[in-house]
Amino acid sequence: DVIMVGEMRDLETVSGALTAAETGHLVFSTLHTQDAPQTIDRIIDIFPTHQQKQIRTQLATTLRAVLVQQLLPNSRGDGRVVATELMFVNSAIANMIRESKAHQIYTAIQAGGRRGMMTMDMSLASLYKHGMISRDLCMEKAHNREEMQRMIV
Repeated sequence: DVIMVGEMRDLETVSGALTAAETGHLVFSTLHTQDAPQTIDRIIDIFPTHQQKQIRTQLATTLRAVLVQQLLPNSRGDGRVVATELMFVNSAIANMIRESKAHQIYTAIQAGGRRGMMTMDMSLASLYKHGMISRDLCMEKAHNREEMQRMIV
């Protein structure tokens, strides 16, 4: 069974989605965030403090992937292109979620490039190198501008 949850804005919706995932359903949902670590933090922060450790454990065992998308104006000015961040939950990322170390996930995504993972900055750099977005936009949207400078040289 596959379940599509609109946007997870409240505790009841997130709790229901987690329960459905734990019982074997494939659950898709949307959440307005800028990157995978922020997505994880947002889900956990919806819950009261006394429940967050349990939610981290549930999320670490049920979450399979996070896909972040940004629509950006293309370099020709006549349309849009999509920049993406893709994180697959492996054992290292599951441990980071469980141990409240979401801030370290970005590094794990960078290291997971061979497994299909991609940071937003990697996607932006690729779009720039292929002439699909301007350098100014690439730098404006970069999470780490210093690193982006090195990536697009």
